[in-house]
Amino acid sequence: MDAKTGFFYLFSAVLLFAAFRVVTARNPVHAVLNLILAFSQASAIWLLLKAEFLAIALVLVYLGAVLVLFLFVVMMLDIRIDDVRRGFWRHFPLAAVIGAVITFEMALVVIGGFSGVDEPKPVADLVNAAGQVIPYSNTQALGKLLYTEYLYPIEIAAVILLVAMITAIALTLRKRKDNKAISVSDQVRVRAQDRLSMVKMPSTQAPVAPVEETVVEEKKA
Repeated sequence: MDAKTGFFYLFSAVLLFAAFRVVTARNPVHAVLNLILAFSQASAIWLLLKAEFLAIALVLVYLGAVLVLFLFVVMMLDIRIDDVRRGFWRHFPLAAVIGAVITFEMALVVIGGFSGVDEPKPVADLVNAAGQVIPYSNTQALGKLLYTEYLYPIEIAAVILLVAMITAIALTLRKRKDNKAISVSDQVRVRAQDRLSMVKMPSTQAPVAPVEETVVEEKKA
């Protein structure tokens, strides 16, 4: 067994363990951390398979953005584990049936999808006019394929994501009674004399006589 095969089994074992801990961890923060570990091992396996673009996309998109956001959201939420566990065994039979159906469907798709596929052939070396070998880049080939043959689906997906992002922002900006907002136009039109009043006061003030001395002077008078 060569080093590449050994790393593949190592990454696969850690990936399976992390995926198992995602669904069995009692603490949601631990579940998210195990999911981060699982995705990192999956990206390492893709690197072994020479799919650099998928590995980097998984690290940048999921590990760098989505899962970090999940981690912050889970840590900020006040989740009561006791209340969540209270109805676990009551819903367990239905969850087990749904999980078995999903597993069966995924097995059919995987077995049926890869049964008639031939073994991938190595990519032939590209040679330029001078007879020099041009280094092959699957990232470049994937980019050309996405932005030539699949250009319209990419643009439609980008528009859908943009609409979803704008909708999420609009939902957070809805007016509420307890929400305090500041009008930018009022701030721009404000004048100094409306917000600031100048009061003229003497720089020095005569000392005030004590109360006892004032009473004595009135008696003498």
